[in-house]
Amino acid sequence: MRYYRPLVQAGRVRPEGALVLAGGPYWFAQAEEIARDGGGRIVAAGDVPRDWQNRLTRPRAPVAGKTMDRARIMGILNVTPDSFSDGGDFSEADAAVAQARRMVSEGADIIDVGGESTRPGARTVPEAEEIDRTAPVIAAIREAVDVGVSIDTRKRGVAKAAAAAGAELVNDISGFTFDVGLAPFCAQSGLAVCVMHSRGNPETMQDDPRYDDVLLDVYDFLAGQVAMLEELGLPRDRIVVDPGIGFGKTVAHNLTLLRGIALFHGLGCPVLLGASRKGFIGKLGHAPEAKERAPGSIAVGLAAVAQGVQILRVHDVAATAQALALWRAVEKG
Repeated sequence: MRYYRPLVQAGRVRPEGALVLAGGPYWFAQAEEIARDGGGRIVAAGDVPRDWQNRLTRPRAPVAGKTMDRARIMGILNVTPDSFSDGGDFSEADAAVAQARRMVSEGADIIDVGGESTRPGARTVPEAEEIDRTAPVIAAIREAVDVGVSIDTRKRGVAKAAAAAGAELVNDISGFTFDVGLAPFCAQSGLAVCVMHSRGNPETMQDDPRYDDVLLDVYDFLAGQVAMLEELGLPRDRIVVDPGIGFGKTVAHNLTLLRGIALFHGLGCPVLLGASRKGFIGKLGHAPEAKERAPGSIAVGLAAVAQGVQILRVHDVAATAQALALWRAVEKG
């Protein structure tokens, strides 16, 4: 099998034969052809197989009411006592709603509410407790702010309560492998989903993770899960994909995924990057405290946007929005 990573570019002047990437502002005139045996070459966009061309170029449908014709910001709202960078900050409903208002005013397009920490070593939260943490907050946000809301959960019961409270998207860090009832529920309920790659569970995922080829292994997993979701009746237009930075990956794995992230456009879905404040940023950026990692997080996010990534899931909304605004201004001239 051959894989095709578009060599993404921007600008109004395009060479003959260039193809528009995902209906957005970027394009590619060439792609890297990748093989598992290590062989590879650069090919013209027109020489990319037709099925890959179709998936790479098809315009992406809106997610949680937001068009995917430019990079969107998903603001992280953890209503947990133990998340790795903001545990306990927003566990009270009033504080959570105030933070949601703040993030929307700063430029967040979607608010992602999570009631279970998935940091390395975290333990599973009982379903009822996760519902109690998240559903009232989602309902209060939908009443207070005009914004799309997603629920960060692995569990059907939590997703059901969140959808009843107004969530439009289910963001499952297990890639719909933890609870076999979650994917059918999302398909039947008309919800959008984000399918993420992870290796193992939060308690064990960083115990010596290994891959044959991390970029292609993650791609194949996501391709399989997207196909599974389609078979359940959930169309590709309602699916977002996330390579799962930091979830069962070493620093080297994370960097390989970031360098090759444009490959995931070949799945025909919007691509989400969740690298904000992750441990590898602290290691490479010499920032031991998670809340000091905004500059590194933004650098990684902009590198992904340059490869056409449509959604950045971040803690530091205002700083990210400012960086994107300047990025767009420079691109347009």
